[in-house]
Amino acid sequence: MDAVGWVLLILGIVIVAGLLWWIARSARKRALHRDFGPEYDRTLARSGGRGEAEADLRDRRERVIDLDIRPLTRPDHDRFASEWTKVQAGFVDEPVSAVSDADRLIQQVMSKRGYPVDDFDRRAADISVEHPDVVENYRSAHSIAVKEGRSEGQANTEALGKAMVYYRSLFDDLLIVDDGAARRN
Repeated sequence: MDAVGWVLLILGIVIVAGLLWWIARSARKRALHRDFGPEYDRTLARSGGRGEAEADLRDRRERVIDLDIRPLTRPDHDRFASEWTKVQAGFVDEPVSAVSDADRLIQQVMSKRGYPVDDFDRRAADISVEHPDVVENYRSAHSIAVKEGRSEGQANTEALGKAMVYYRSLFDDLLIVDDGAARRN
């Protein structure tokens, strides 16, 4: 093979390798975007670039895989559902307390399911792996709860109502029950 042939062969190999790299990168991006939904875009907007955002999302997924996330037992599910009903009923008379109780109840459910609950940002990041469609609601609800909890008698009831709706969306997603179906198959 002459020099031109070698150059063309090497050029072809480089082009094929580049194309394969691009295809693999695109597939990873599509998979992350599919799995994380709007959380992908949020993470990308808050990061230093696509590579950093995607690495963050992959790290979250790996961290959550290493956790012992489990469904609730039927008695735990029923107890938490009953507590939620009480929290909602308390909203009429004490909206600030009800929102605070909703936040606390979410943390209890998360803890029972196996999520670490020490740090809010970590909780939100962990939740984004399996519940990407409601994690922004969780962030919004928490933000409202913190802001309105500090308002000392001047709380915005409409904002607190939104917080309750946002908390409810995550609460409903977290109430997964182990009904034994997996063991029967």
